[in-house]
Amino acid sequence: MQKLIFAFSTLLFLAACHSAPTGNLKLNNGEKWTVNAEMKPHIEKGNQLLDDFLAQNGTDYKKLAADLKAQNDQLIKSCTMKGESHEELHKWLHPHIELISKLEDAADENFAKSIITQLEQSFKIYQSHFQ
Repeated sequence: MQKLIFAFSTLLFLAACHSAPTGNLKLNNGEKWTVNAEMKPHIEKGNQLLDDFLAQNGTDYKKLAADLKAQNDQLIKSCTMKGESHEELHKWLHPHIELISKLEDAADENFAKSIITQLEQSFKIYQSHFQ
């Protein structure tokens, strides 16, 4: 049931944006894109959840996936961005959502660890492209 809700939320997110992102993530004329204040806390909380998991040598990756997904659900609900910054955020967010889904479905700890490493890199990409 949770997968169905997540899939539905993702579809709503895509529908609200009219199209899936295309192309490579870029900067705004060499500067970071601005993310609306309503959306930032959910991204920052997701990043903090991952940092805490890593700092505590967490092993419950299913809970981490659920917690990250909850933050993304709130992010999607709070989406008020428009224009090119919105499109660029989608270029980051879509692969990020896919990673969380893979973590949720991870069958073993080794695969989960590889996804967690990719999520860590995803948040670094966010931080280098958005403010």
